[in-house]
Amino acid sequence: MITEIKPVTDESVAEAKEILERGGIIGMPTETVYGLAAIGTMPQAVREIYRVKGRPSDNPLIAHVHKDYDLERLVKVKQKYVYDLIEKFTPGPLTMVFESRKVVCDEATCGGDTLAVRMPSHTGCVKLLRAVNAPVVAPSANLSKHTSPVTARHVYDDLNGLIPLVLDGGKCTGGIESTVLDVTGDVPRILRAGLVTREMIQSVAGGCLIAEHKDGDKVRSPGVKYRHYRPRCETVLFGKDETDKVAARYEEEEKNGRTPYIMCSDGYKSVFSGKRLLLLGETGEEIASNLFDRLLEGEKKADIIIAVSPDRYDGVYLGIMNRLKKACG
Repeated sequence: MITEIKPVTDESVAEAKEILERGGIIGMPTETVYGLAAIGTMPQAVREIYRVKGRPSDNPLIAHVHKDYDLERLVKVKQKYVYDLIEKFTPGPLTMVFESRKVVCDEATCGGDTLAVRMPSHTGCVKLLRAVNAPVVAPSANLSKHTSPVTARHVYDDLNGLIPLVLDGGKCTGGIESTVLDVTGDVPRILRAGLVTREMIQSVAGGCLIAEHKDGDKVRSPGVKYRHYRPRCETVLFGKDETDKVAARYEEEEKNGRTPYIMCSDGYKSVFSGKRLLLLGETGEEIASNLFDRLLEGEKKADIIIAVSPDRYDGVYLGIMNRLKKACG
């Protein structure tokens, strides 16, 4: 199979729609990461996502729809605060988990009774979703456990020869996957942290819990059960107060003939002056936007990435720390 990368145009969207409607899968852009897309009412197409990614069959998928799609065709909306969250945060990087009406196939929900739904804001993605006008399920468009892709080229590097088309919508601005929020209860509960933060949700819904995932729990969200986001080189993680240890590890690796890179926020430039750096930016939003891109850049240059953790768990840093810990093991 030949894999083509095409910019988002009327013609490429029409081609993507045709591939999807005949049961195929494609790479599509969103504002968070690129997705590996299939129509969620087609069991065979959804099974192909799992096969191509090498994804565990008990790891559910998110259904993507455009803002004007009738959400209640797919799910049962039982909490009033849901409409307030939709008004405030969609389209955007918020996924909500509802009781499913079983329109989307069991292969996408792993046979569960809930369905995760998101309304992306990326204009190219919205163009495709409006053309298809059906729930499009999509995990990240990479091989399972690898770092999530934030450019069309990242998708190509992992899936060349496995899918026919990647729609190129440019570099993803969000950079980490959406917040996944369980909205089946009286108080919303974060299953996976992301760009829509606990504080933001609380300001609208009046409260917000953070789920504690335990062995044996029924999985309602992707990204919570398995090891994820790993680059194809060694990675280690140090705390923000361990810069001496970071420098010592860097020098040790160089003495052993290896090529180390330090991945850190811009504030460490002077601390690690003269060393190879993968800079993430200054703010939490910049770090989130650049995290996967720098990991994928680093795996091509480095024998080892030595990451410096922001060691913060407020706001968007909760999602950043989740990805960093999984990426660095």
